[in-house]
Amino acid sequence: MPSFLVSGRIGLALACVLAAGAAAAAPPCTPLETRAPNASNQRPAAPDQTRACGVTTATPLRVTVLARGLERPWAVEPLPDGGFLVTEKPGRMRVVAADGRIGPALAGLPRVDARGQGGLLDVAIAPDFATTREVWWTYAEPRDAGNATSVARGVLAQDGESLADVRVVFRAQPAYDGDKHFGSRLVFGADGALYVTLGDRSDRAMRPQAQRLDSHMGKVLRLSPDGLPPADNPFVARPDARPEIFTLGHRNVQAAALDGDGRVWVIEHGTRGGDELNLLAAGANYGWPRAAYGEEYIGLAIKGAQTVREDTVQPVYYWDPVIGPSGAQFHSGRGIPEWAGNLFVGGLADGVLVRLVLAEGRVVGEEHLLAERGRRIRDVREGP
Repeated sequence: MPSFLVSGRIGLALACVLAAGAAAAAPPCTPLETRAPNASNQRPAAPDQTRACGVTTATPLRVTVLARGLERPWAVEPLPDGGFLVTEKPGRMRVVAADGRIGPALAGLPRVDARGQGGLLDVAIAPDFATTREVWWTYAEPRDAGNATSVARGVLAQDGESLADVRVVFRAQPAYDGDKHFGSRLVFGADGALYVTLGDRSDRAMRPQAQRLDSHMGKVLRLSPDGLPPADNPFVARPDARPEIFTLGHRNVQAAALDGDGRVWVIEHGTRGGDELNLLAAGANYGWPRAAYGEEYIGLAIKGAQTVREDTVQPVYYWDPVIGPSGAQFHSGRGIPEWAGNLFVGGLADGVLVRLVLAEGRVVGEEHLLAERGRRIRDVREGP
């Protein structure tokens, strides 16, 4: 039976298909979000850029808890045998079998800095994992000057209890003594490249680095699987730029997904209001902190920011109030035809699974699922 996997703070939930169906919503409509925005003086640049029509899944769903007892799980990655790799933020990675049995913490992982939002973060298997058993993961690496996001690579043992040939293939620069905004999603693109999302490190002094090409902070990177910059990266020929940079002007990207056409989409945390859905384009500037929706957490305007700037790309969609996006997956439609091509995003703020219906690159419908469970959803995957 096809399945849809969700990773939460206390375990893994599996939402299974019980029947096929269809749902539709035609404008004019009542938007799904009816709460007052935080930044009430702001207006979207396009009429379909926020507060989409509410839609409802017609297929009956059942939620099953697959595993309990994990400590702060951050990412989950389906394996070909029906099991899953799961990272735990304090620094452990485990194999959870298809029947929910939790394996031991894998030996061979490097030390992590698990303060604040740091720790062991995303994990992704190689496209040819069935033959190579190669695994990539991101983590907050302790450095002499503080910490920063690093990408490591290893080979999962056949017994699922250790990683061999472990090596760090990329270290983001500069290091900073902070505990927030490590970003940290991994996506293998249709082009064979590895896309790595990074945050701006949150603090006011670090924010401007999201606009600087000599810093990895606040960027999405495009790497070869060995951690090197591909020769066709947009800034590879510029001596003043980090050659790994693919896009800039991001705040904190904790959700990224590949669509059916091979395009990379990211969903990033805004401030108080202003979570963004963006479609990546090589060399594009997504604005932060000079262009942003929302306001500071203390209720003031974001200093120096406008909602629209000619030299930055507008988000395809934004949320105010926020959803707290973490983890994303485009659904194949296997078993749930009405979900084909829909984008699912984990919601930390309200404890919901956000479903977005897209048409011609725009959001035309939104649904919030699993709200009755009251659990923060950290990662989202479609299972086998």
